Amino acid sequence: MSLTAAMNIGRSALAASQLGIQVAGNNMANAATPGYSRQIGRLIPLRGDRSIQGITIGSGVLMRSVLRQVDDGLESRLRAAVADQGYSNVQSQILSQVEDALGELGENDLSSQLSSFFRAWSERANQAGSSSSVIQQGDQLAAFMRRLRGDLTDQRRQIDDQLSAGVEQANQLLTTIASLNRQIGESEVAGNVANTLRDQRDQAVRELSGLMDVTVVQRGQQGVDILAGSTPVILGSQARLLAVKRETVGGESRVNIVSGNNESRLDITSGMLGGLLENRSASIDATVDRLDSLTAQLIFEVNRLHSTGARADGLRSATGTLTLPAADRSRALNDPANSSFASLPFQAVNGGFLVNVRQEATGAMQTVRINVDLDGVTNAGTPGFADDSSAEDIRVQLAAVPGLSATFTADGRLQVTAQDGFDFSFSDDSSSALAVLGVNAYFTGSDAGSIAVRGDLAADSSLLTAGRIVNGQFVENGTALELAGLQTKALNALGGMTISDSWRDGVHRVGAQAAAAVSTADAASLVRDNLDAQRAGVSGVSIDEEAINLMDFQRQYQAAARLISVAEQMAQTLMELV
Repeated sequence: MSLTAAMNIGRSALAASQLGIQVAGNNMANAATPGYSRQIGRLIPLRGDRSIQGITIGSGVLMRSVLRQVDDGLESRLRAAVADQGYSNVQSQILSQVEDALGELGENDLSSQLSSFFRAWSERANQAGSSSSVIQQGDQLAAFMRRLRGDLTDQRRQIDDQLSAGVEQANQLLTTIASLNRQIGESEVAGNVANTLRDQRDQAVRELSGLMDVTVVQRGQQGVDILAGSTPVILGSQARLLAVKRETVGGESRVNIVSGNNESRLDITSGMLGGLLENRSASIDATVDRLDSLTAQLIFEVNRLHSTGARADGLRSATGTLTLPAADRSRALNDPANSSFASLPFQAVNGGFLVNVRQEATGAMQTVRINVDLDGVTNAGTPGFADDSSAEDIRVQLAAVPGLSATFTADGRLQVTAQDGFDFSFSDDSSSALAVLGVNAYFTGSDAGSIAVRGDLAADSSLLTAGRIVNGQFVENGTALELAGLQTKALNALGGMTISDSWRDGVHRVGAQAAAAVSTADAASLVRDNLDAQRAGVSGVSIDEEAINLMDFQRQYQAAARLISVAEQMAQTLMELV
């Protein structure tokens, strides 16, 4: 080996040592940088030429490349864990908020309000309470239900705001990843190492996984493609941005995340966005629906009894609370085309009711049955609604009763009025038509957002019909007893449970879900921490290890410098001999 070859070997060792020191230094400098992957220099020996004596010796060392220490399989599992943790944390947070809003662990809860309401009727039936206290308690119950529903819908609006903010954040990350794809391609095609850009891209993809579950398809220098479900949101350097699409279907507010290009719905089931979407429906909407269903049955059952209640002095006038457009007045109550009734959560059925008209001067009472035909069968025996009862049919029958007149108000509410010298009451309504029309109702509205005590009743407690006509005789506390008993009455519409039990069942379900969500979030956090530790073992920087590498390269550099110095001295000695 010539002295020149020896000097070249030393020179290659110096260059490799310098690069090694830079790699070790860069690793140490980025030991605390989030998303940084440890880099290692790949050293290879250089093949030498055959010497004069026939002996081949290598010609030094070359740092061929600088590689990132990354386990693609581990990165994929980590992304999934990040998505699961994002979903679990959101689910736990939302369910805890719902549980706090329901507040069943305190004294000011819906169960307590329901108990107080039915207790007021019981006290009225036992002459221990007044009509005004019954109305006051009903007003408090209605206000509590409206406020509770308002709290839940406020939470839903907050979720919608979080969805919008999350989609904006996801779009920023998608744009960043697409830009990094382009930069990495340009850099590596030119022969440069793009490790730093790849680390930045991996970190952005990991952050995106916290928002939504994604599938990453590696395409080498062309970058990565990212799919949400089966829909691509990044193809190379092109990002397909997301958008929030809101729509109302059947009176229900729905929110979806769509691809901004063609508005195709994205199947997002995990991550923060997946958790918001899922729990908006499964937690908030489900609780609101349960509250609305329970409220609707409360309104219907209370009105069904109150509408057939009576007072000692009888009714002089009763006006329904349901407003009917002119077209719906002549349509059958059970006709699907009758939107006024089809949209209600409770319906009238085939049957009828009694109207009791009393002559005030003599006390003589006449009872007339009002038939409500809602069997869905025409007079010809075929399925149809043409011959079934409409609100107009009921009005005509009522107007034909001696001592009564019946009309529709200007806004379309059925109004029954006693003629001079008469009063009236209703009883035995097997059709529930009076409750549906809201005639002599206690509550107005149809859900927790609209429930209220009837306005004129709230203003004048003497309009309360706490009595009842039973077998032609007036029972002063008949309706109050029936309404007090409603607290323990199992309702088919509520799955055979009472109103209070149905609500408590729903609250317990939310509580169990909230507790399970906390456990799931803790487990997801543990899995994430475990995978983070595994990634740190593969891609993380050990200061101690890098310090050793730094010392090794320093010694190598010193040895290479000594080699060059020795070769130079030998060459100088040789020159002196010539």
